[in-house]
Amino acid sequence: MKLLGTTFICGALWLALITTMHGSLNLKWFAPKVASTSKTGDKFRIGFLPVTCHLTCPVTDFINQQVEGQSTFEPVRFSGWPELKEAFLSGYTPATFILAPMAMALREQGVPLKIVYLGHRDGTAMMVHKDSQIFRFEDLRGKKIAVPNRYSNQRLLIFRALKQAGMTINDVELVEMPPPDMPAALYSKAVDAVTSGEPFMGQTEIDGYGRVLYLTKDVWPNFISCVLAVREDFIQNDRETVQRLVDGIASSGKWLDQTMDHRMDAAKFVAKNYYNQHPRLLEFVLSKPPDRVKYTNLALRKADFEEIEALALEAGVIQKDVIFEDYTDASFVPDDAQVKASSYEGLKGGEVPPRK
Repeated sequence: MKLLGTTFICGALWLALITTMHGSLNLKWFAPKVASTSKTGDKFRIGFLPVTCHLTCPVTDFINQQVEGQSTFEPVRFSGWPELKEAFLSGYTPATFILAPMAMALREQGVPLKIVYLGHRDGTAMMVHKDSQIFRFEDLRGKKIAVPNRYSNQRLLIFRALKQAGMTINDVELVEMPPPDMPAALYSKAVDAVTSGEPFMGQTEIDGYGRVLYLTKDVWPNFISCVLAVREDFIQNDRETVQRLVDGIASSGKWLDQTMDHRMDAAKFVAKNYYNQHPRLLEFVLSKPPDRVKYTNLALRKADFEEIEALALEAGVIQKDVIFEDYTDASFVPDDAQVKASSYEGLKGGEVPPRK
């Protein structure tokens, strides 16, 4: 009996130790609750995922390093939405790229955030297996479709497309799945269709088993998936830094859309230094076709968000009407006509310099 008690105590202590180490190293339990701003000389953190919807985050960081010798912020890559969201809620990242409906829902729940800019336009596809008999949206009746999560605009797009096709959500089966798992699920035919931000949809095309059912640019022009959200205390404490961040993203977005050479350079340095992906994957989705995803026209337009609001309410993502002026702060948005592309000349055929 004494041995049993000792074993139990040792086991409990070991579990507590492992839990504490996990929380400290992976979940940042003991990290400062509010990241420092540039006023203290320290970089602030921005959360992002390795998707093309968030591409302007690493591109801005890299260009800042090449042009100015240093970046004003620290991009922090996360593997999925839950970790990214928790880091933002804790204050570990005072700014983050996040799903637009998720930002609305968090604001509705009382989280002090403001959407200050867009991350992209378009950049999403729905893929089906090349051997399937699915050639139009109506052919998805009774089929299983993988979506990133309940807060994704890809899920709302399905609600929108169902209405246009005279169908309801009961006509399809939606399953939530991390985007990196979607290509394998489509290949094995565990699902009939997958939809998420790039480059995971493009991967199914490159590997030869995926076929585009639609690109969002063709069914919901100027589609918005992800936005740049900033904590209100960070805005109040350092508006100048937030403005510099937005201006940098705007400049990088215009640089990306300026020439195909710039896009191909970005595919190389982002794949190597930030996404840990093969550059040919980003090269494909940034060029096939060239307007598959766009990084200009990133201003906050009320009409765009009102359509998302209506769909989010219908889908149960938000519980009541939210107010555009409450969850956004358009005061940082630069005039599109005045935004100048970054002066960075690109790789010029040279090697990709490492991230500093």
